[in-house]
Formats: sequence, structure tokens, C-alpha cells
Amino acid sequence: MSIDLRSDTVTLPTPEMREVMARAEVGDDGYGEDPSINRLQEMSAALTGKEDALFVASGTMANLVSIMSHTRPSDSIILGEKAHSWLYESGSPCAVAGVLPIIVGQGGTFTWKDVEDSALGGNVHLAPTTLVMMENTHNAGGGVIFPQPDLEEICRNAKFWGFKTHLDGARIFNAAVATATSVAELVAPADSLSFCLSKGLGCPAGSLVCGDKEFIGRARRYRELLGGGMRQAGILAAAGIYALDHNVGRLQEDHDNARLLAEKLSGLPGLSVDLAKVHTNMVFVEVTKPGRTALDYAGRLKAKGLLVNPMGKSRFRAVTHLGIERRDILKAAEIFAAALSE
Repeated sequence: MSIDLRSDTVTLPTPEMREVMARAEVGDDGYGEDPSINRLQEMSAALTGKEDALFVASGTMANLVSIMSHTRPSDSIILGEKAHSWLYESGSPCAVAGVLPIIVGQGGTFTWKDVEDSALGGNVHLAPTTLVMMENTHNAGGGVIFPQPDLEEICRNAKFWGFKTHLDGARIFNAAVATATSVAELVAPADSLSFCLSKGLGCPAGSLVCGDKEFIGRARRYRELLGGGMRQAGILAAAGIYALDHNVGRLQEDHDNARLLAEKLSGLPGLSVDLAKVHTNMVFVEVTKPGRTALDYAGRLKAKGLLVNPMGKSRFRAVTHLGIERRDILKAAEIFAAALSE
């Protein structure tokens, strides 16, 4: 069996999670009558300190309904470099929400000055900026944590200027565990947020959108517009309830395993790892051996039973997650070294 470090989306429901799914109370969520979905939404609102929450099918849907709920077509939104909504959501902000993305900052994080220098408005020829989106942790930035002082300053000044703020918190629980800070404290400055159940939390599907009741009312309508209304989806919600009760604290194991892998790889000639950017469960690796590309190296690793995700010509990503243990990391390090020596 391969050691799969491509993503934390490859996690499998544990037997215990499958058991609670099998026993889940269900109803028709179209009528608001699925007790498991209602409970998950109430838990999520309480954990994030927001008024209300909405269960949706995926992280992409969560971000899209949030954008649509905060903007109008022909508005502009500000995003960090290589933000998930810009790079990995099939162009949905443009194609569906009809907004113009403005990319700022470096490595996924940015400051209020970046926003101030790039926001549009005050002229009928411009697409007015109405939303600022941050991502925490930042996927393409290497799982880095968005600096909380910058996030707070952005949200504070955005409110003054009339911009809404949304936090793509797909992996916000990773950030919370890594900083020993509650999710509610991390997300408090933002008007809304989304978080995923199907990554480090180990669920088969689902994300939550959180915000005030008026915002969630709009998001519910856009969820329906996008075909995301579900019926007896309490089976999925039960997995989310289990994950929030049992799988948050264990994220520290993923962080420790990522750090161990990063340290092992940083000592191998032909590979380069920026240890300062290994904040959570992701390790981004540069292939520096002459004549090797990330795709070529990934193929050699796969042949030896290790899966990683190429992220460009010379860069690949390894992600630790539920199901990956310390012994898997030590074995992976051996495979990396063997593939380099060929």
C-alpha cells in the first residue's frame, strides 16, 4: 500500500465515524428538518463565534456562496497571491459570481497597505471593490498561517471603508491548533468564514459557511441556486459532528509529522525545504538536483510506493493527515533518499 502524501483530502472515515454516520438521525433539510444538520450548524456557529452557519457540499461551494452573498456582479474582490478561490475553484468567482479578482501580497498573505493600494472605486469606469478575502492556513503558500495582527488590521479598516471580509478557513482548525488559539478568536474580525470537514478533520464531504443571520440567509438562497440543497444529508453531518468532537486535537500529530518530514528532507542533497514556512501539515519541496523535475521525481517516488503532488516544474507538496503515522514519515524519508540516488 502506498504512503499517500498528496493531500489531506485523501483521508478516510474511521470505523468510529462510519458508525455514527450509520446511526445518524435524518430528516428533510429542504424543510430545515434534518436534526443532524441542524446540530452541526449550531455547533459550527458556536465554535466560530458567529450567529449562524450553513452546511454546504464543498469548500468551493462555501467560498462561492460567500462571495455571491457579499457582492454583486461587476464588483471586484481582493485575494492573496495564489488564493484557493483564484487558483483552484475553476474560475467560479468570475464565471458564476461575476466578480473581478485583484491579487495582492506574496505567498498568500498580505497587509492592509496592499489592500489600500489595490482597491478600486470612486469612478464609474472601475469595478468597485466590495470584498476582501483571506485564507488561513494558506494552501499554495505552504500551509502558512495568516498573521493575526494583519488580519485584524485588514478587517478593522475594511469595515471603516465599507468592504466586507471573508476568511477562507478551509484549514482554520490547523491554524488554531498550531497557535494554541481558539477558532473563535482567529475568525472574530472577519464578517464571514468557511471551513472544510473533508481535509484534516477526516470527513468524506462537506464544509460550513458561518456569519450573521442575514448573511447566512443570503448564502442559503445561493446554495440552492447552485444546486447545493440537500435532503437527508444528516448522514454527512453526523461525520462532521464526530470530527469536531474527536479529530481537532489530533491535528497536532499532523503538524509534528510534517516538521519531522521537512527536517529529514532538508538534509538531503538535491532537495530544498524552507523550514521557516512549515507552519502546519504541509511541506513544500524544491527539487534542486540538476536534470530533475518535480514531475519526474514524483514518478520515481510513486514507483517506490510514495505519492506526492507536483506543484510546478521544480516544486512538489507533501501533506500529512489522519492515517499517516510517524513510521510512515520515516519510511517516506528513506524513499526520498533512494529516489534521489538513482
